[in-house]
Amino acid sequence: MTISLPGHAGLDVSGMLDVAYREARTSLDEGGIPIGAALFAADGTLLGAGHNRRVQADDPSAHGETEAFRAAGRQRDYGPTIMVTTLSPCWYCSGLIRQFGIGTVVIGENTSFYGGEDWLREHGVEVIVLDDERCAEMMSSYIAANPAVWNEDIGVAPADENVEMS
Repeated sequence: MTISLPGHAGLDVSGMLDVAYREARTSLDEGGIPIGAALFAADGTLLGAGHNRRVQADDPSAHGETEAFRAAGRQRDYGPTIMVTTLSPCWYCSGLIRQFGIGTVVIGENTSFYGGEDWLREHGVEVIVLDDERCAEMMSSYIAANPAVWNEDIGVAPADENVEMS
């Protein structure tokens, strides 16, 4: 699949999503939440990739997008970059995208979770949702098997105050 965006004509978005998807699979294989992301330059060059390591690292800030951002290192200008993520970015990651002016976000799926997409669009970020079946299936299966961990990740308090954190 190719997309045509100002400054991003002819990029292989499917291949870009594959990078993020592999990261999500890595997280799942490590026992974590299967969300992966990758930051690309305007020409499609991979700058950095990462996956949600919240469970593995016991770090609530280790989301897929933040890990990809960290892996990319410092950039002079984030405006022409493209953040590709398997799942709609949460508010935390949407804030990172806005803070640094990342110009384009490509989302694998947003049926399992709908984050700050509208807010990003309102602030000039190009948001593209691919409705990728692989991403949706992996995430919905994970949520069904791990509802407590998922709710913790998205900031939903446990219904039972006696639930222990692992």
